[in-house]
Amino acid sequence: MDLSDVLSRPPRILIADDDWLNRDLLRTYLATSGCDVTIAPDGQAALDMALSDPPDLALLDIQMPRLDGVELCRTLKSTPETRFVPVIIVTAYDTDEEKIKAIDAGADDFITKPYNSIILLTRVRSLLRIKKLNDEIEARNTLLRQVLNRYVAEDVAEIILEDPDQQLQLGGETRTVTVLFADIRGFTPFSENYSAEVVFETLNLYLCAMIPPLLDETAILDKIIGDEVMAVFNILPTVEPAPNHAVKAAIRMLEAVSAVNDTRRDNDEPTLDIGVGIATGPVALGVLGSKRRKSISVIGSHVNLAARLQNVARPRQIVIDQNTFDQTSTFQKTFAPVVVDLKGFDKPVKVFCSSPREQYVYR
Repeated sequence: MDLSDVLSRPPRILIADDDWLNRDLLRTYLATSGCDVTIAPDGQAALDMALSDPPDLALLDIQMPRLDGVELCRTLKSTPETRFVPVIIVTAYDTDEEKIKAIDAGADDFITKPYNSIILLTRVRSLLRIKKLNDEIEARNTLLRQVLNRYVAEDVAEIILEDPDQQLQLGGETRTVTVLFADIRGFTPFSENYSAEVVFETLNLYLCAMIPPLLDETAILDKIIGDEVMAVFNILPTVEPAPNHAVKAAIRMLEAVSAVNDTRRDNDEPTLDIGVGIATGPVALGVLGSKRRKSISVIGSHVNLAARLQNVARPRQIVIDQNTFDQTSTFQKTFAPVVVDLKGFDKPVKVFCSSPREQYVYR
């Protein structure tokens, strides 16, 4: 029976048995069936091998020195790197008590000596098929995490993946959050004076600098509209107040964009800067869309306020509202109060502006 076709490569099998004859018999059966076989004379040696290079399947005896097969199986199944490795217990013990112990430890199958080699190889093939399906699922999950991590913080992605039906259910709730808008200054005239190739290359260069600080500070990247970025803080509970995370992210964004500009000046390329607006307050937070297309978003006056503050920010300036200022004691000396007229607001609004030329220090 050829087993090499199950995984499209020779399956890597680990055999652990303190009896050399049993090891050699199993190795012969599996090697002649197209498997790459590794043997261990005791449980501890098998564990070291499995953790160093996880096999596709393990065949374990029960009675072994240093670490018996049941405990070895339990350890493999409780270790993240080997928890999905199928385990077959191969033993001379044929009591219900031993079978219960093995199954309770996580064993996937139980074969009693003496065994029929064809039956053993058939069971190995069946478990290798399951291992292949599990590997494909894990590969898809890894890809899904990588995609999600481009839009939300890693912790948020994990919460979504743990219960997507609940976390991505259409609907909303009222929550106090901090909203950040950042926009590239002078981008419209820049885009009118350069080719589409240069515009997109430049835009992506700046976005690559602007987005990581947001995700590092636990933000959800709500949307990217052209050269504008919107992010939301306080979706995840954190020890530090959301406004602090938002201001930290804004400062890091300015530093990152400044580094990009330094490089572009050295190459005689045009440079751009950003303005940032931040507001904190209650909003409607939830999942918008349809069954086929959904997005986590926020709606409310404080979202509009953050957008308006970004509009009045000068290049390399952060403008925050009163609520954000009150909750960012670390950064209050960085900001000065200013009264401004904002589009859509009936009365002038007191805001707090950083100096575009200030060196931001928070570490």
